[in-house]
Amino acid sequence: MKVLVPIADGSEELEAVTMIDLLRRAGIDVTVASCTTDGGLEICASRGVKLVADHHISTLTDERYAMIALPGGMPGAELLRDSAPLLTLLTQQQGNGWIAAICAAPAVVLHSHGLIKGSATCHPAFQAQLPAANLMSDQPVVIDHDNRLVTSQGPGTAMTFALTLIEILAGADKRKLTAAPLCLAIE
Repeated sequence: MKVLVPIADGSEELEAVTMIDLLRRAGIDVTVASCTTDGGLEICASRGVKLVADHHISTLTDERYAMIALPGGMPGAELLRDSAPLLTLLTQQQGNGWIAAICAAPAVVLHSHGLIKGSATCHPAFQAQLPAANLMSDQPVVIDHDNRLVTSQGPGTAMTFALTLIEILAGADKRKLTAAPLCLAIE
């Protein structure tokens, strides 16, 4: 089971690293892909943290994933939105696997490309960009089983979001096993 986590300059590091870390703790094969325009692997995240990807997104367009999980952050979400190789992968993924997005990414990336068909949430600052018919603003994590889409609100929901992704991909027992040593106050 493989998951792709694309990152770009300005991606929200708390969201990206939380997803990558928890998915890997659960034994899920995670590929981190840079969406830089220069083909480089290193990005500077939204708070100045440097992250180094495993591959550049342009080398992965023939790969298939159980899930593509997008961090938010600005201008990271805009750079993900504008990545042609990532759009190719997201378009192929729809109906063939899960798509997950947190913070600005549901509105800026997914909605911009018509990839939200059912219920979703996003960071409150971007909720006006989602059609009211799709928005579930009171939920920190929204799972749309019919469209295989998981969305979440922001950095403060990143742990719950990542654990939800684990449950979808590997089951409730794996979620519990992954969460137990984290000493979460709420789970």
